[in-house]
Amino acid sequence: MSVFDLPEDHLLRVAHRKSSNHRGEIEGSHRCGCFYCKGIFGPNQIVDWIDTSNPHSQQTALCPACGIDSMIGDASGLQITEEFLEEMRTAWFG
Repeated sequence: MSVFDLPEDHLLRVAHRKSSNHRGEIEGSHRCGCFYCKGIFGPNQIVDWIDTSNPHSQQTALCPACGIDSMIGDASGLQITEEFLEEMRTAWFG
């Protein structure tokens, strides 16, 4: 089964939507995680952003370790744990 077969309100799909256009959430977070490399960082460690034509608060973070746009912050309401990041990696990257 593909992650795309899951309902739109499934945690893995909701979390994926939280991984872009989220600079405001990232900057308001205590813990941020990358679901590609599974690194966990403080928001101050994130320095590279894409979608820079968007308003500041809607830019997308790039992971400080791997450079992929797969970051989620805990201000999104999601718990950033190694287990959660692994589940996201499996769902979205195989």
